[in-house]
Amino acid sequence: MSRIGKQPISIPDGVEVTIEGNFLKFKKGNLTKELDTKANVNVEIKDKQIIFSPKGEDRQSRAYWGTYRALAYNVIVGITQGFSKTLEINGVGYKAALKGKVLELVLGFSHPINYDIPEGIEIVVDKNNIIVKGSDKQVVGQVAAQIREFRPPEPYKGKGVKYSDERIIRKAGKTSKK
Repeated sequence: MSRIGKQPISIPDGVEVTIEGNFLKFKKGNLTKELDTKANVNVEIKDKQIIFSPKGEDRQSRAYWGTYRALAYNVIVGITQGFSKTLEINGVGYKAALKGKVLELVLGFSHPINYDIPEGIEIVVDKNNIIVKGSDKQVVGQVAAQIREFRPPEPYKGKGVKYSDERIIRKAGKTSKK
């Protein structure tokens, strides 16, 4: 029995949810998202709530039950509130700047790194912080991971790009013999 799957999702005001075949369509204003529920999950809309149930008792149907409920919940949160990830840049001379739809990063290499910002993502640069915002949780996380990958934090001085809530485990440096 899925603890996540059996919880109904309440539909907030201003969000329209419709079922068309295997697709669950969410609409708020001009923002539209689709979720393909395949054939393993039953979806019902009752009393401004979305209710998921497995089609069969097989393992695959039960696995999809909680997964699709979580994906639908993430779509609703994304179109109503949005998602964001904050990255910190640590290091002497390390900086970030926005130039149109391109994020320019200076991370200690011989050249600046230009990162093209994907559609649906907004990036805000504030001193040594980069805030990635968007309505799709997966895309926001992927963009933040790609930016972090350019210069991950190193364990000796902590220089690099890290998530704001990430804790770097520091190593002791070399010691001299006396």
